[in-house]
Amino acid sequence: MDAFYASVELLRYPQLKGLPVVIGGGRRREDEVLRQLPEGGTLADIALGAFPRLKDYTGRGVITTATYPARAFGVGSAMGLMKAARLCPQAILLPVDFDEYRRFSRAFKKIITDIAPLMEDRGVDEVYIDFTDVPGGQREGGRVLARLIQKSILQATGLTCSIGVAPNKLIAKMASEFDKPNGISVVFEEDLATRIWPLPCRKVNGIGPKADARLQEHGIHTLGELAARERDWLIATFGRSTGAWMHEAAWGRDDRPIVTESEPVSMSRETTFERDLHAVRDRAELGAIFTHLCQKVGEDLRRKGYVGRTIGIKLRYDDFKIATRDQTLAHYTADGAVIRQAAGQCLKRVPLERPLRLLGVRVGGLVRSDSPLATAEGPPPPMRHPRASATAAAQTASLF
Repeated sequence: MDAFYASVELLRYPQLKGLPVVIGGGRRREDEVLRQLPEGGTLADIALGAFPRLKDYTGRGVITTATYPARAFGVGSAMGLMKAARLCPQAILLPVDFDEYRRFSRAFKKIITDIAPLMEDRGVDEVYIDFTDVPGGQREGGRVLARLIQKSILQATGLTCSIGVAPNKLIAKMASEFDKPNGISVVFEEDLATRIWPLPCRKVNGIGPKADARLQEHGIHTLGELAARERDWLIATFGRSTGAWMHEAAWGRDDRPIVTESEPVSMSRETTFERDLHAVRDRAELGAIFTHLCQKVGEDLRRKGYVGRTIGIKLRYDDFKIATRDQTLAHYTADGAVIRQAAGQCLKRVPLERPLRLLGVRVGGLVRSDSPLATAEGPPPPMRHPRASATAAAQTASLF
């Protein structure tokens, strides 16, 4: 999907089309002003002057995504909002609304599976599709079907997507980036030398900054230069597994199948705070956030048809150190209140003297809610050392 989160926001605020818009951080007081519409008014009626600007932001939030006009200023995903404000101070800043993005995600994926049922879900805004056996799927090398998918998604949701068509997942992933936004790129096996080998090695999904830096130390900058290296040399330099994989990737080889169903191991929700929060000074705010996360995880489990037994928490302190704790229940659950109670017990076993940057809740040990295991009682949870538990409880008895 093209700038997915930003594109969803532009459906709500069409007056922002063509402008630099950044999505990131949490909801702020300034964002609530946008909700205070006059009677009979709509979100599309909000004047541009009412929207928060990036130049006025203070905090440590990061960008989730940005519109293409904002990207032209060098603004990009995972960039700190303060840094982005220096590059594009006039950009409009909107908060992230994951519930809305998930709703549109389910909608566009339903459209795709109605056309091409063999679909691998790769996250909220990306899928792989195998249309080898879809009637008419091979017309114009797949371009006809790609256009149908684009048109169907646009008509149903108002959103655009870019599609890469290739013999395998590796090349299709790269091709999907060739002609954004709203593009279609078809790459055949014989196009390897002209369209794939000139690309930087980083374009391969799996070659990260560290691996790319090591390749450049050896004078390897493009996939063509990587393909020119002997397989044995790559194995000797990068290890048997990584070196062999790099050789295959440089030659455009990938035999991974489309995975239509995979069971999740866990589901979680977490949030990074705009400012550090302390368990005592900000007890009410942290408690509300904690409860909300537990409720959302429960909703996710119920919507996707799972229950879990292992409830865990994740904290990141102001010094960036991370603490995790978990607890295994006797029964499976998807109840937000039960998750909140168990997560609260986990919270009593972590130090809470330092301010917090992040709070997360996780449910693991998942099974299908309609499976026999879902109603079976598991082994009793392990006993904890009573002295340690009592000490931790004393420290946190009055906290959130």
